[in-house]
Amino acid sequence: MDPATYKLYHVHCFDSRQHLEHYMSGNAKSPFGEDFLIFPIEKLTNTFSLGHIKGDILIDLSIGPIIHHLYSACEFFKHIIVLKVRDRCMMELKRWVDTRTGAFYWGHAAELQAEIEGKSDQLEDKEGKVRSALQHVVKCNLEKENMTEPIDLPPADCIISSWLLDVISKDRDDYVRYLRKFLRLLKPGGHLILLGLVEGTYYTVGEHKFHVFKYDENVAKEVLVGEGFTIDFCEVKKRTVESDLTDYKGFFFIVAHKES
Repeated sequence: MDPATYKLYHVHCFDSRQHLEHYMSGNAKSPFGEDFLIFPIEKLTNTFSLGHIKGDILIDLSIGPIIHHLYSACEFFKHIIVLKVRDRCMMELKRWVDTRTGAFYWGHAAELQAEIEGKSDQLEDKEGKVRSALQHVVKCNLEKENMTEPIDLPPADCIISSWLLDVISKDRDDYVRYLRKFLRLLKPGGHLILLGLVEGTYYTVGEHKFHVFKYDENVAKEVLVGEGFTIDFCEVKKRTVESDLTDYKGFFFIVAHKES
């Protein structure tokens, strides 16, 4: 397939449930557990456990209706505000928050989180804390200067963005433009946590292939430094998956901050 024909995450129809089933499932046959579940949970747990990233508000800008990357965050922030581009993603996420019938099962991710924290006896409490913190799911428009217009969000102590910039950016210019909009939501001295794909060009959902901006951790760090950020931590993990659903070569995890 010609890459020019790949669909765009925020423009074309995106089946959020199929995305979860493909990449976030706890099914033993799913090949993506180590890359998409274990790696982000481990890195975020380790990062927050250091104790210097915390506060009142965390804003999440991530792909699809994922929540597993927020399990550790709920211990360090009073409120989690999730921004979503697609209505279907919002509905899927709210279904889980409200414990409605048919919600995607995230128990396998909660078990991983509890195991990594060494708190397997607090599994139900962990899911309850996430639901309690995650009461604000807000529609956003990536093309507006204020993405949440007419709502003005309070500035965040921390922003997490998992794989969203990868799938909405056609090129580096797009990446910089969207990142700047994300950073306007961050208070001075706040932290940014980025998870991105290394050298990917596409991912598949159902019968459709979607675009991925091909870049690596060095590009991400250069852009952040150019925006006045200091890189606190960066780790790259090689791909462990054998699947033609997507062609990324690895992952990166970056923590950065901007001085007040």
